[in-house]
Amino acid sequence: MAQASAGGAFPPRVTHELGGWTLWWADLATLGGAHDALAALRAEVARRARASHTIAALAEHPVAAAVRRLFRQAGCDPTRHRPSSEALLRRVLKGEELPAIHPLVDLNNCLSVSLAVPSCVMAHGSVTPPLVLRAGRPGDAMLSMRGPYDLEGKPLLADASGPFGTPITDGERVRVLPGTARAWLVAYLPGRVVDAACAADALAGLLREAPVAELKASAATHD
Repeated sequence: MAQASAGGAFPPRVTHELGGWTLWWADLATLGGAHDALAALRAEVARRARASHTIAALAEHPVAAAVRRLFRQAGCDPTRHRPSSEALLRRVLKGEELPAIHPLVDLNNCLSVSLAVPSCVMAHGSVTPPLVLRAGRPGDAMLSMRGPYDLEGKPLLADASGPFGTPITDGERVRVLPGTARAWLVAYLPGRVVDAACAADALAGLLREAPVAELKASAATHD
């Protein structure tokens, strides 16, 4: 289902230069309220993760292992540069709780932990399709939420203005701010292990538990 938007038509047109990835996209708008339900969801998602995973076995989990293989294919060592999902899961498994940041960011984090795949939300209109999923080249860099970030050899998403995100960390350009009411979510799925239907079902389940957003549209892109 395509729709017009300030950031281009949804779903965005994506050229996949890296094989094996399926990108699942969701166009989300905040609904307001349901703060207690969202807090309960964050706690429940963390509880489920602790019941399903251990730190010692996390890297060998079928989904996490598949994501790691795709990192290596792009030229990135996933032990030195952990997928965002693995980093988030490790914090949860050490006893940390999922933080309250923004309803759309919290929902994204819950999805990432639930599926064990990297995912991110980008403020609506902060990127301009067409996009490309590729490996970072010498000199590629972005101002990330961790500070200046060298992207050489890392899987990344870019538009005409340059890279704006990776399945490791995201760029400041796409940051969801307190007043952001709409965003695009992208889940980086290892295509032969997790499919788009699984991501759609997982998000739908999370929204039933905490109806903090409206799913306006969703779609997948792949190589």
